[in-house]
Amino acid sequence: MDHTPDDSALMLRYQDGDVAAFEVLYRRHKDPVYRYLLRLCGHAEAAEDVFQEVWGKIIKARESYRPTAKFTTYLYRVAHNCFIDHVRRNKRHAGNTTLDPELYGDEGETLESATERSLARERLEAALVDLPEEQRDAFLLREEGGLNVDEIAAVTGCNRETAKSRLRYAVNKLRDAIDEPTERS
Repeated sequence: MDHTPDDSALMLRYQDGDVAAFEVLYRRHKDPVYRYLLRLCGHAEAAEDVFQEVWGKIIKARESYRPTAKFTTYLYRVAHNCFIDHVRRNKRHAGNTTLDPELYGDEGETLESATERSLARERLEAALVDLPEEQRDAFLLREEGGLNVDEIAAVTGCNRETAKSRLRYAVNKLRDAIDEPTERS
């Protein structure tokens, strides 16, 4: 029977010097963390910079890490804080949020479905940009990080009901934005 250690156990093994445990953690979380940061930053270059900073902080924190919450909550809290630091350092970020189109696309897709998917993606991207920052963050933590409401609250430093409201408002606004063009036809 294959036993897969949980993230906190891996981090504790890494704390004890097991580099392979860190490699498992990194492989397990690198893609969702990168997508979360890319959608927050809007540019691959900025997302890559913040991504490197996040993992650098995780590496530096290995000696002081304590499993008081799920590792994903800890990881996304670090990512959230690194993004906020990035925004503070780079004021030019505020209105510059075009997402990288290379992240999307399926081979063998018909032109019609590719066009439909592209239009839906554009509506989603525009709607994400238009969301208040707190709602966008809550939505991305849920969708990209797989965090639940309690974990989102812990990452963003708000109470559970606030996190729940932000997530609900974000989902409703995004749903309305994506569905809007089909209701007109």
